[in-house]
Amino acid sequence: MKFSESIEIDRPVETVVRLFTNPDHLGQWMDGFQNIEHLSGTPGTQGAKSRLTFQTGKRKMEMTETITAIDLPKEMSFTYDAGTVFNTVRNRFEKLKENRTRLVVDTEYRFKGIMKFIAPLMSGVFKKQTRKYLGDFKEFAENQAS
Repeated sequence: MKFSESIEIDRPVETVVRLFTNPDHLGQWMDGFQNIEHLSGTPGTQGAKSRLTFQTGKRKMEMTETITAIDLPKEMSFTYDAGTVFNTVRNRFEKLKENRTRLVVDTEYRFKGIMKFIAPLMSGVFKKQTRKYLGDFKEFAENQAS
């Protein structure tokens, strides 16, 4: 399953990139985010791996994040492995004006096991979650001092 979502943010591209790439801010815009634990590599560089933990109601989910490409301030890509769900995410930062940035998220999901059969019925859920994260990030970024 592949899809792209985007949002325009009233902040300079440098500010958007700085806020988006700082793991200390994840809990301020990713609903359910609990913590991030560095596993290997140099944090913030290609090849670095971290464990992300999310809590949604009583359900706890862990995934391994790997930074796969960095070309900032243009883009940064990741993979996320949660066992039966694997996804690649390419985040692109486009300067529209001096104080306006478009954040584009290109996502591809692959599934294993029973998720191969369930996921096609849930494609709207994955897209909705991405839109929510983008909207929450926009609100967070626009309310931060430049």
